[in-house]
Amino acid sequence: MGDDTLRTVHFERTSNSKYLVHNVRGGTLSVGSGGDTDADFTPVELLLVALGTCSAIDVDIVTSRRAEPTDFRGVVRGDKIRDPEQGNRMENLVVEFTIRFPEGEDGDKAREALPRAVKMSHDRLCTVSRTVELGAPVTTTMEDSP
Repeated sequence: MGDDTLRTVHFERTSNSKYLVHNVRGGTLSVGSGGDTDADFTPVELLLVALGTCSAIDVDIVTSRRAEPTDFRGVVRGDKIRDPEQGNRMENLVVEFTIRFPEGEDGDKAREALPRAVKMSHDRLCTVSRTVELGAPVTTTMEDSP
């Protein structure tokens, strides 16, 4: 694959079980283990965030061409399974949108486009949900230490 397909983030440890993640555009995000006093997002929460917002972006692009939403929010949920045989994972993942548009012709057009936009995002556009559903091998390596 070429450089146009490569996506990269970098992370560094800031303290025990806390990391600062950097993207190539200069954005940063704190990630933690989810302790009682840790407000940082956990990796599992970030997976849920990625699932929901990936689809939200797809749906927003399609529908907001017709009308600006008056309400656009969502909930993403799933069960974290601890399985000694197959390993930890998430199951029963659900992305639920609440999207409303203003009354009138433009709002009607957006409402009409909404179900198709949600389906297109799920079926082919959202890279995150497509990867989760289809599965992708993950390779974990270590750089040789000096």
